[in-house]
Amino acid sequence: MAHKKGLGSSRNGRDSNAQRLGVKAFGGQLVPGGTIIVRQRGTRIKPGVNVGRSKDDPLFAKVTGTIKFVDKGSGGRYVLVEPAEAAKA
Repeated sequence: MAHKKGLGSSRNGRDSNAQRLGVKAFGGQLVPGGTIIVRQRGTRIKPGVNVGRSKDDPLFAKVTGTIKFVDKGSGGRYVLVEPAEAAKA
């Protein structure tokens, strides 16, 4: 017969919250300036024209416009924003 109560469940009951990473706005979508486009760890996708990178690597639109993803092969994957004025013309 056991002299102590089983302690496994009370010691193991911790888990971290999900980070909710990934692409938040997709190619061809019209976004206002300041919108987060990609939440990522590290620069899996690099910032292109009119796109900024925050301290912990998310990419955001600097201007209002249409999102475009570009794959440059070994040069990497980039996201850029074509300004709304240029998209209308």
